[in-house]
Amino acid sequence: MIERFVIRMRRSLTEPVPEPAWPAGIRPVTFDPERHAEKIHALLVEAYARGGGYVEPFAIWWPSLQDDSDYDPALVFVAADRQDGIVGVAQCWTSAFVKDLAVATSMRRQGLGAALLHHAFRVFHERGATGIELKVHADNPSGALRLYGSLGFEEVESYRLA
Repeated sequence: MIERFVIRMRRSLTEPVPEPAWPAGIRPVTFDPERHAEKIHALLVEAYARGGGYVEPFAIWWPSLQDDSDYDPALVFVAADRQDGIVGVAQCWTSAFVKDLAVATSMRRQGLGAALLHHAFRVFHERGATGIELKVHADNPSGALRLYGSLGFEEVESYRLA
């Protein structure tokens, strides 16, 4: 059995945070559950298919997300392309925690993940949060650890998955 580890990371928000730099043709859009929930779920399924996480089937995921006391639809940060295709999402909790970050395969390594996180940093900074946290699988194949480190996240703890 392969041991898998999770790393909990934190980034301070006490200093001013940079404006997001959106890739060409990409823009943030306001989350509309009726229009976006299924597309976001599909993006999460695609992103986690190569490892680094797991998402329940839509019929379980969506009600579970909505029923969570830490859920706020205003903290679902969505990026769309010129055709209104959903190409990225940062789903955050009210506790200043990034629950999920997913970027479409076609948009990887173009700065979209950083833009989504910078957008989240600014929102939480404006809400008075002093820091933001996330968890990442230590063996995440997408370069997430490198991205998080480049944005100022530092390891708080690591633990073995049960």
